Amino acid sequence: MLPKKLIKKLDDRKANNAIRRLGIENTLIDFSSNDYLGFASSKTIFDDTHDLLIVKGLCQNGATGSRLLSGNHELYVEIEAMLSDVHNAEAALVFNSGYDANVGFFSSVPQRGDIILYDEFIHASIRDGIQMSHAKSYKFTHNDLNDLEQKLKQVKPNPIRHNEPGQVYIVTESVFSMDGDIPDLKRFVAFCEEGNYYLIIDEAHASGVFGKNGSGLLQQLKIEDKVFARINTFGKALGCHGAVILGATELKNYLINFARSFIYTTGLPPHSLATIQSSYNTLSNSSEIEKLKDNIKFFNHTLETTGLKNRFIESTSAIHCCIISGNEEVKKIAKALKEKGFDIKPILSPTVPIGKERLRFCLHSYNSKEEISKVLGLLATFVLK
Repeated sequence: MLPKKLIKKLDDRKANNAIRRLGIENTLIDFSSNDYLGFASSKTIFDDTHDLLIVKGLCQNGATGSRLLSGNHELYVEIEAMLSDVHNAEAALVFNSGYDANVGFFSSVPQRGDIILYDEFIHASIRDGIQMSHAKSYKFTHNDLNDLEQKLKQVKPNPIRHNEPGQVYIVTESVFSMDGDIPDLKRFVAFCEEGNYYLIIDEAHASGVFGKNGSGLLQQLKIEDKVFARINTFGKALGCHGAVILGATELKNYLINFARSFIYTTGLPPHSLATIQSSYNTLSNSSEIEKLKDNIKFFNHTLETTGLKNRFIESTSAIHCCIISGNEEVKKIAKALKEKGFDIKPILSPTVPIGKERLRFCLHSYNSKEEISKVLGLLATFVLK
């Protein structure tokens, strides 16, 4: 029997119409997945992965252990070298997931006496890592450098020893997963350079979407060398699994020694790493990024012609959100769209703040313009009454 206080928490979720349930695969028109380029179902990538494993003679199902024991098979070395080259980084360290990467980094790098300032809408995995850190942390208003500057005037790192001053770490994302918006990254870089602060940027939803060959928004802006650490993940546009932390060789060596989510877990199996390599190979020769960009432009144009623009958070990424206040109301509209054949997920409080519930549209290279026009036309009939 579940403890009563846990049952009460579940009952509270049900009462607020916010209970989470696992869904099942469907045949609806996809406006909900993070598979922005269709790579997750690419037969080319599937076949290339198989061929790579056969050529390498890697006919094994698992890594056999952590990377520090028996799990650091040859593909790790090759892929980390490839990732360093593609992303113009001194070093790359692969983690089992974006969640593992963020928890590992933020629980181990900031030290007692340091401070972390993070965007109020930062991903849950970063928040969890920060909670495990010995550093003090403070949030700043979303994408607001002025508020960040004011916060820094109010809080200072505390030196533990006279010759070891406390450091300041500033954390944001290049594309926010629940809003789809983008901070002024060049201003963040300039701000951190001026103050000698360490800047960390999560590129989960920019990888594969922005930059040459999907290298990310920081590389598109040519500021990747100004950032202390970048987290790029493979479970969105790359269509596979895992993540990489990009930075200096010294940072990589530190994480190998102190990031517990790296040290104490079984490594990725060869098949997962081969899929990452195949996805990157496909990315460099794919037209899907241009198709996605074209759909993003068409979606924003259609928002204007349907009168929906003011209901959406401004976005030039693959993520677009229509604010519909109230869990019950947003779920009702999502259900109505589902009945018309469209898979758009309602994002409920407490995942987002109360009153900021929304429909989250994820655009893909394989969505047709007819599908975009139809779904937004239907949405307009539901929300513009």
